[in-house]
Amino acid sequence: MRGQGTATVTPNRCMICGETNATQTSQCLACAAPMALLHDSIAQDREPQIVSIIGDTNVGKTVYLGFLLDMLTHRAGDFEAIPKGAYSIDLQQTVISNMARRLFPPKTPMEANQWYWAYYQVYQRASQAKWVDLIMPDIAGESLAAEVAAPNTFKVIRNLLNKSAGLMLLTDAALAASGSSQPDFFAVRMLSYIDTMYGTGRNQRINTPTAILLCKADQCPDCFDDPTKFVKANMNRLWNLCESRLSNFAFFACSVVGSLGYATAPQEDYVIPVPLHTALQGVLEPFQWVVDQL
Repeated sequence: MRGQGTATVTPNRCMICGETNATQTSQCLACAAPMALLHDSIAQDREPQIVSIIGDTNVGKTVYLGFLLDMLTHRAGDFEAIPKGAYSIDLQQTVISNMARRLFPPKTPMEANQWYWAYYQVYQRASQAKWVDLIMPDIAGESLAAEVAAPNTFKVIRNLLNKSAGLMLLTDAALAASGSSQPDFFAVRMLSYIDTMYGTGRNQRINTPTAILLCKADQCPDCFDDPTKFVKANMNRLWNLCESRLSNFAFFACSVVGSLGYATAPQEDYVIPVPLHTALQGVLEPFQWVVDQL
């Protein structure tokens, strides 16, 4: 497990890649991570832990992360969350305001300097109450695919995953249920990349807590009945790789949109989905599982 221990912070040294930057630099010149992460962490007496949310393009990473952060700030379940820095609110506000207008938020740009980052202090009221400082970036699916295809294309992604204390891998359950192999292959490629990056041996397994989320499960409700059974039946390659290479993983079904409409403009030949209303299911549970493992 990565990312634990007492913080040892070098002023102006990027928290993600370790490169030294000038005092006035707002984003790391090497990896584009916001230097505010470093500045906000200096006052803490514990090292922030990174939870990386990864998945293919159009799987719903931005929407999921925006609603997750909103639930945490609403004290959902046993959690209380305090954002550190105004930049941590941007993603949450963008998602909630767009969905309230029945619009999906804009796609995350491939350029790392335009990604949203969130730094939250999260308190879990449980039998073993604890504070956890979490850094959660909104990574573009296209950037992940490019990095997996050609490692070190986006060094910030490699550094993020290498430093991650927990992973949340989002897959498109609706697409998998329709018979497409794309969600299965992307997830396998992603985990294979991580396995190679960690350099685990043949008899070793990745011990980073990994939650696999079956997104858009409202379109295939049997996901909620038994997520593991659904993965075995519809994404068997992913199931086999998890069983062989991961030592700490779990499957979850989740959905955000209650119902979808479709719209087009006059004289246009394309159709866009319209989220008619939200109905959150299974959004908090995978995050809670990851935090419990930290």
